[in-house]
Amino acid sequence: LYLDPPEKALVLCVDEKSQIQAPDRSQQVLPMMPGVPGRRSHDCVRAGTTTLFAALEVATGKVIGSLHRRHRAAGFREFLTELDEEVPADLQVHPILDNYATRKTPDIKKWLPAHPRFHLHFT
Repeated sequence: LYLDPPEKALVLCVDEKSQIQAPDRSQQVLPMMPGVPGRRSHDCVRAGTTTLFAALEVATGKVIGSLHRRHRAAGFREFLTELDEEVPADLQVHPILDNYATRKTPDIKKWLPAHPRFHLHFT
């Protein structure tokens, strides 16, 4: 699919990274001044984790991504909806993705028939 994509179609490599740390500095970053480099505190405050869903358009290198508080099927459905809005309406969408469970929930199975231009390919 990557080497010989269908006509009028966009092939995307889709994956997610869950449990990304979201740290924040314990103090405000001090700005640079003439002759003085920017300074920041050595410690940080944990602000929880986040999940990144991303789609790479291999042909151009463009990345479409979105962050979600939790790694759930609802977040993946929101990501698919974002892809649907980002990709021109005249193109078929061929995401290539792994067999992770969030891709096969009833919520996703219900979403796909309502968006017939999406054709999921599992590795």
